[in-house]
Amino acid sequence: MRSAAVTAAGDRVRWVELPGRDPVRVYVHGLGATSPAYFAATAVHPLLAGHRSLLVDLLGHGHSDRPTSFAYTLEDHADTLAAALRAADVAGAELVAHSMGGSVAVVLAARHPDLVSRLVLVDANLDPLPRLPGTAGSSGIAAYTEEEFVTGGWREVRDRVGAHWWSTMRLAGLEALHRSATHLVRGTVPTMRELLLALPVPRTYLFPEADAPFPGARELAAAGVTVAAVPDCGHNVMLDNPEAFARAVAEALTG
Repeated sequence: MRSAAVTAAGDRVRWVELPGRDPVRVYVHGLGATSPAYFAATAVHPLLAGHRSLLVDLLGHGHSDRPTSFAYTLEDHADTLAAALRAADVAGAELVAHSMGGSVAVVLAARHPDLVSRLVLVDANLDPLPRLPGTAGSSGIAAYTEEEFVTGGWREVRDRVGAHWWSTMRLAGLEALHRSATHLVRGTVPTMRELLLALPVPRTYLFPEADAPFPGARELAAAGVTVAAVPDCGHNVMLDNPEAFARAVAEALTG
């Protein structure tokens, strides 16, 4: 376990680091998740092992600190991730990023281009979303006010998301979880999709085959983004079908 101070107050981002050769690979989790739990099997898979790999927990999540004074915008997450990568002497990394982590990775590549040489986005949020009370995930969390969520709404979310997701979601700070969800559904200006279209690095977007056709796939492909479906999985592609996911990531990183 490694860490770096990433805010003026000294709040620390933490990551599990595996030794190996360059280019460095950085794995970034989604909302209410943690990278070691979601990506450990991927990072050591025979098709992907051997590279220096950082399994990073975003601020407010997993093993990282949970400051209540932090805004947790996508830009904030990208900038603190950038600070952690610079502290780890990382440049030109290959990022494999899931869900909200994919949104953060896109913003990171746009704001800190020296840190990113390639992007593999895994069912990442590219567009603003509606707030939908009573649903799981970011749309449901963002439907609460922060006060409602912190004072009891989180219990309703716990019961909706189920034991598997809650096992990592419970590690996130309540303010961090709500603010991250709120800014995720709000998105960025330009949107994450627009930022992705303009990036000059090799980019791959992986999504569950069952969700085909993927909205905007033609536009992404026209901009040079490889869009690929992974079979027999849901949103948590790396957990639902680890072998197919490892193959897809390996192809994206060597293509």
